[in-house]
Amino acid sequence: MGAALAFIVLTAAPASAQGPGGAAALVGDEQPVAAAPGAAPQPVAGGITPGAPVSTAAGESAQLAGALALAPAVAPLEVLAAVTAANSIAGFPYKWGGGHGSFQDSGYDCSGAVSHVLHAVGVLDDPLDSSSFKRWGERGKGQWITVYANRGHAYVVIAGLRFDTSGRGGKGPRWRTESRPSAGFVARHPEGL
Repeated sequence: MGAALAFIVLTAAPASAQGPGGAAALVGDEQPVAAAPGAAPQPVAGGITPGAPVSTAAGESAQLAGALALAPAVAPLEVLAAVTAANSIAGFPYKWGGGHGSFQDSGYDCSGAVSHVLHAVGVLDDPLDSSSFKRWGERGKGQWITVYANRGHAYVVIAGLRFDTSGRGGKGPRWRTESRPSAGFVARHPEGL
């Protein structure tokens, strides 16, 4: 539940949670991390508390700050949105079919977690299963966001950091630092990213 408090709505952020130019403050935007309206700030995975300043990562790759990621300072707004959305569900339990009935769920499977992230970026209207991700978006690796999918699994790499439901550190959506072989997966990406 605590990780959900870090989720930031890009379109309806209150003025106190907005950064320069009125854009919603995002994790990694050198602005406070907004808590859900009416909720008391609670530490989330990785020890980051909503309302506490969070710095962006130097360079062009996302970096981990505990269990959460920091977007690169040079990243476009869509990448900041993707990192924020992934952070909002990082540490949720694995739930078969989770994230398919709704982008908001109590747990996520692989494609449900990827769907949640891509919906926050504004490039996905309805959740997809892993097989459908093989045909989604543009072919090949993206500059910032790449979805890897096959018939039974999907994961996303955002600014060089993998967000996946399987790997070291337990089941469920988490940032993973270890590499995952992409043989047998189709690489797809959102247009322009």
